[in-house]
Amino acid sequence: MSPDPRIDTSRPHPARVYDWLLGGKDNYPVDQAVGEGLPAAARENARRNRAFMHRAARHLARLGVEQYLDIGTGIPTEPNLHRVVQEIVPGARIVYADNDPIVLRHAEALLVGTPEGETHYLDADVRDPAALVERAGRLLDFGRPVALSLIALLHFVPDDGDPYGIVRTLLDALAPGSYLVLSHGTADEHPELEATTKESYRKGAIPLRMRTRAEVEPFFAGLDLLPPGLVTANYWYQDGDEVPPAERSGFYTGVARLP
Repeated sequence: MSPDPRIDTSRPHPARVYDWLLGGKDNYPVDQAVGEGLPAAARENARRNRAFMHRAARHLARLGVEQYLDIGTGIPTEPNLHRVVQEIVPGARIVYADNDPIVLRHAEALLVGTPEGETHYLDADVRDPAALVERAGRLLDFGRPVALSLIALLHFVPDDGDPYGIVRTLLDALAPGSYLVLSHGTADEHPELEATTKESYRKGAIPLRMRTRAEVEPFFAGLDLLPPGLVTANYWYQDGDEVPPAERSGFYTGVARLP
């Protein structure tokens, strides 16, 4: 692929590393080097995480949720969230947000919704949640329920970046009846892979803060977790889903409703 002059190909980016893990082609040697340094299980963990997103999006669409804010979108991989949702709710409105020009380039070309619905993209950084909310509020009606999707994002926010405060700022902007969909990297089920994973991201100068179950729970403080609660990726599914195999996972996942 020919580099976009806005894209820094000298430094890896989490979205492009994730694209490589999913078998995509929208990445560069610096991203591939990080991916190749990760344990082999990282590819399967990325796949499990993606499958969780699909199941959660389908479930919320079946519940009738019509608005979605997906932060940390990553490089579009079919089917993306709007494809899943708009198959069930054709008039759904989806806003994607990310801060890598390569994501923007692909979003402009690929994130096209149904004629009845709307699909938008914001070049925005979750580390400035107030600004992100202000801009998203021009595209979504925050007086009505919104599904906030934070998939494989917050483990790239270190403790001094106040990840819990970021999530609280985002949630405070949403109406009662909104939902939080979250997945977060963990080494709880793969403790033997933690050091290798951290070292590969460290070499790429990408901050990584995997968290334990007890550290992920506070993201859902004050919310009502939907069954089956806070579980690893393969154990989050709903009636009507194909039951995933019982496998170890590198992600905690949960979906919760704002009372």
